[in-house]
Amino acid sequence: MVNLAAKSEPLELATVIPAELAGKRLDQALASLFSDYSRARISDWIKAGQVLVDQHPARPRDKVHGGEHIHISAQVSVSAAASPEAIALDVIYEDADVIVLNKPVGLVVHPGAGNPQHTLLNALLNHDPALDQLPRAGIIQRLDKDTSGIMVVTRSLRAHTRLVVDLQARRLKREYLAIVNGVLTAGGTVDAPIGRHPRQRTRMAITTAGKPAITHFRVEQRYRAHTLIRAQLESGRTHQIRVHMAHIQHAVLGDPAYNNRPTLPRGADQTVIDGIRRFRRQALHAQRLGFSHPGSGDWLEFDAPPPADFAGLCELLAGDAART
Repeated sequence: MVNLAAKSEPLELATVIPAELAGKRLDQALASLFSDYSRARISDWIKAGQVLVDQHPARPRDKVHGGEHIHISAQVSVSAAASPEAIALDVIYEDADVIVLNKPVGLVVHPGAGNPQHTLLNALLNHDPALDQLPRAGIIQRLDKDTSGIMVVTRSLRAHTRLVVDLQARRLKREYLAIVNGVLTAGGTVDAPIGRHPRQRTRMAITTAGKPAITHFRVEQRYRAHTLIRAQLESGRTHQIRVHMAHIQHAVLGDPAYNNRPTLPRGADQTVIDGIRRFRRQALHAQRLGFSHPGSGDWLEFDAPPPADFAGLCELLAGDAART
């Protein structure tokens, strides 16, 4: 057992407050920019003088105006207690600073109340025990349990700090493939804030009290009753693509939270109908990731092919379309 919570590491972060956060409290603005850390923790850092605004200490309640230079120098505890587990990883690339991997469907990223073990974090600790020295074992991204695809994990504090800043500054390129209900005539952009659902706390929702969220999408292939899209994120809110596509009445196929009923092509044969109904997870795959290497500064870009069930569903829908 690795008692991650008992350890702490120095953290150095820097950013500039964007204009769209003007009028927010300092602790609220920083919690939005550095979502890996809770607002309560950031507030504690501010009170302890570990956050400088234009080189001066501040208070959590101070309002920001946009353009302020922020420097955080703090101590952070690494993730909750976890132990290494021999879980196979599909590693695409690794060096001294980063690991790029393809997460399979069904693997939870972080341990939690419902999943205390058998997670990606446990697998990473087995792959590289030195990751117990980093917050969340170097994990800086989130993918839902049943969303497959590419992720980057940091292996050094320098890499962690730089990629967290790049992630918050929207400098990571993240593209997803999704099969959505309905036939889209063209791509577009959804710009709608996302926050916790006011009544169903396990879901997210479009709400004026939410955080800014922007999703760009384009059509990759049209089927008779569905569309394969490529989505690119400007922000990284929980369930962002799932919520945004449901918001425009093109929910992700198979999504258990935001799509209650699968769309069936009119007159489809039983094989197609059964294939759609058996797909009981969101048809969503993180297909491409690009970032500046935290050591060399070189731009790196990686692709991860969709899993067999996703690819098979695309083939099934394409075959149905070809028969008409």
